[in-house]
Amino acid sequence: MAERQKLKAASEITTVESLQFDFGTIEVATNKFSDDNKIGEGGFGKVYKGVLPEGKEIAVKRFSMKSLQGLEEFKNEVVLIAKLQHKNLVRLLGCGIQGEEKLLVYEFMPNKSLDNFIFDSKRRSQLDWNTYYNIISGIARGLLYLHEDSRLKIIHRDLKPSNVLLDHDMVAKISDFGMARIFSENQNIANTKRVVGTYGYMAPEYAMEGAFSVKSDVFSFGVILLEIISGKRSSGFYLTEHSQTLLAYAWRLWCEDNVLEFVDNFMIESCSTSEIVKCIHIGLLCVEENPQDRPTMSTVVVMLGSESVALPEPKHPAFSVVKFMPMDEISVNDLSFSTIVPQ
Repeated sequence: MAERQKLKAASEITTVESLQFDFGTIEVATNKFSDDNKIGEGGFGKVYKGVLPEGKEIAVKRFSMKSLQGLEEFKNEVVLIAKLQHKNLVRLLGCGIQGEEKLLVYEFMPNKSLDNFIFDSKRRSQLDWNTYYNIISGIARGLLYLHEDSRLKIIHRDLKPSNVLLDHDMVAKISDFGMARIFSENQNIANTKRVVGTYGYMAPEYAMEGAFSVKSDVFSFGVILLEIISGKRSSGFYLTEHSQTLLAYAWRLWCEDNVLEFVDNFMIESCSTSEIVKCIHIGLLCVEENPQDRPTMSTVVVMLGSESVALPEPKHPAFSVVKFMPMDEISVNDLSFSTIVPQ
């Protein structure tokens, strides 16, 4: 057993080394990580735009020295993404390691991340409903690949709008696999004592009990879907005049048969009413409290792609009644944070 683990570790190191960029090349490409090249920032560190000597544009994720992500979790992300190939997943080009420095090099996404559009009133209206629908479908197909169609069974665990990147054609690509866990072929659920992720997108069974499965990602997808349609942040909705949570607000309007009030005003003008109601319906199915009641991503993809599939009635969503302490007592707020999770 010990020998097999050594061989596995050796093969992973080889894989990481085969993907390594020269650190100096990345420094030159990003103009020594200048602020002018910075295109994003999060709990992990910063992201910079770079241009390689041959002219190829790249995005470089530079981990903060204070980041809780250790070398093993970093290698986990590198090895994991290197094995994944799908239209709706961001493509990893390589990595850089020098002393305490850890870098990931991705294909460059000129339209940045989804949150830059859906939570910005000016940029939000630049896209029509058809584009948003394609983004929703793209996220669903990317998750389906992770859960069922890749050689591995992968739970993302930190799906949120800032981790959905958009390419030249506004095609959605899921990114950031630092929290991801690989499941064995017959494994359906796992538990952890150290919950990682982002408040507002974590399924209740994961946030409260540390239990996660493909249905945890389904819940996160449902939250994103409802955020896209409403233009409101789930994590910033706490105790507004509308309701206690975004999910509770959507549920109340659904029960009152007034669900179009949930839709952002500009979107109503560019969409098919029946299509947007169907998306809210799917969103509510995905955020149901009991994970067993939530659909799989394969079912979600079918529901999104068909006008004739009958959808079951949604049940009471999670977090309709707040079970958490007030937001000002929660230190993670809207930042993701990492921890080393043994496989």
